[in-house]
Amino acid sequence: MASAPLRLSPAPIKFGTDGWRGVLGVDITVERLLPVAAAAAQELAHRAPDGLNSRTVIIGFDRRFLAPELAEAIANAVRGCELEPLLTETPVPTPACSWAVVERKALGALVITASHNPPEWLGLKIKGPFGGSVEGDFTAAVERRLAAGGITPPIAATTSRFDGRGEHLEGLRRKLDLTALVTGLKAMNLKVFVDPMHGSAAGCVSDLLGPEASELVDEIRSTRDPLFGGNPPEPLAPYLSDLITAVQHSTAAGTPAVGLVFDGDGDRIAAVDENGRFCSTQLLMPLLIDHLARARQLPGTVVKTVSGSDLMRLVAEAQGREVLELAVGFKYIASEMLAGEVLIGGEESGGVGFGMHLPERDALFAAMLVLEALVEGGQPLGSRLDALQQRHGGASHYDRLDLRLQDMEARRRLETLLASSTPQQVAGDAVVEVNTTDGIKLRMGASHWLMLRFSGTEPLLRLYCEAPDRDRVDAVLAWAKRYAEAA
Repeated sequence: MASAPLRLSPAPIKFGTDGWRGVLGVDITVERLLPVAAAAAQELAHRAPDGLNSRTVIIGFDRRFLAPELAEAIANAVRGCELEPLLTETPVPTPACSWAVVERKALGALVITASHNPPEWLGLKIKGPFGGSVEGDFTAAVERRLAAGGITPPIAATTSRFDGRGEHLEGLRRKLDLTALVTGLKAMNLKVFVDPMHGSAAGCVSDLLGPEASELVDEIRSTRDPLFGGNPPEPLAPYLSDLITAVQHSTAAGTPAVGLVFDGDGDRIAAVDENGRFCSTQLLMPLLIDHLARARQLPGTVVKTVSGSDLMRLVAEAQGREVLELAVGFKYIASEMLAGEVLIGGEESGGVGFGMHLPERDALFAAMLVLEALVEGGQPLGSRLDALQQRHGGASHYDRLDLRLQDMEARRRLETLLASSTPQQVAGDAVVEVNTTDGIKLRMGASHWLMLRFSGTEPLLRLYCEAPDRDRVDAVLAWAKRYAEAA
């Protein structure tokens, strides 16, 4: 992933697709964070649904540098708003805070985390009373409160704490048959390697599966490391060499294995199959759709983002499910989950949510369902995915390239070019369909498309491609890079 140059002056306080994030000590300081937390808490209280009489705001944090201390600080800001902060005892996956909001009928949650961003970043996520991220109109209101001033000062006092991690895991146990799952994994002799990338999901899979599965589960990079080994804690193949090697060695030694990986705050998932192949949610989502719709026969539509693999649609339609395709961003999926019956909703970047759970990404729950699907099918991940792809229209390959443009002017030139002269051919293939739901998506055929999408706040272009083979993916992305740089 492209990295922005380090800034020495703070950027304006502006919320992105899921919270406010920035460089610790530059953008994120105690002086800047306290009024943001107070404004967010005030807005949560202002928008409390009818009948919700709680004054509690859940406070959580991840394993990043100064995250525990800043969580304590914003608890004081919440208390200054005449509300009651309730702080997690330990670092927790962000979905644990969403779970606590729903279970305790709280006003919402404030979570100190920078999710999958680089180690020098930190930030604040806001969760609403429904157990998911607040939408853009909420964060715009928070920004207006900050601009207006008049934020109440913090009040220092001892903050009540609770076992947010344990309560979340207990909630997942109630939704899963973990005894049957462990029995099935043992029958398959399937080794499970877990890589939490030094993040707050560390130890959770082992705790869920219990001591009976101790010989099956092996966890790497589980210690706290605020530098995350020098890479962003994002579940992408370039950062997973240790996990890939562990899985390959186990399979070569005669014990097939699967790797599960979580991002820094435990709301994104990816996997590694028994052959060492990286499996993003472009492959995991079709597996989960098949398992939940066919094997579990759960109701609901399938929601995907426009950057999601065509295989999601093919598998869903084979099970007679309606498919909704939305702009990139889990907040759009969450809105559908709150409005109607959704089987599963997910995005290519690793976030998956389930209608039977929360309107929120929960990577731990997704991981358990992936293992459940493997046990149900009696095959390791790679074999299961290959069979699924062949049954629903053949294999496809996917990749994404983040291209940093020279400056915002270069971005504007490219946007103008794409709007006024949309490419009719891509790397020698004719464009047969143009989709402008989010950015521009150029389709060249079945499971063959290129999508160009700009970052909302910086000169960054995201290039997505799906194609029938790996060589074609590489050729299309190379063509798109040349096209963008020549604009």
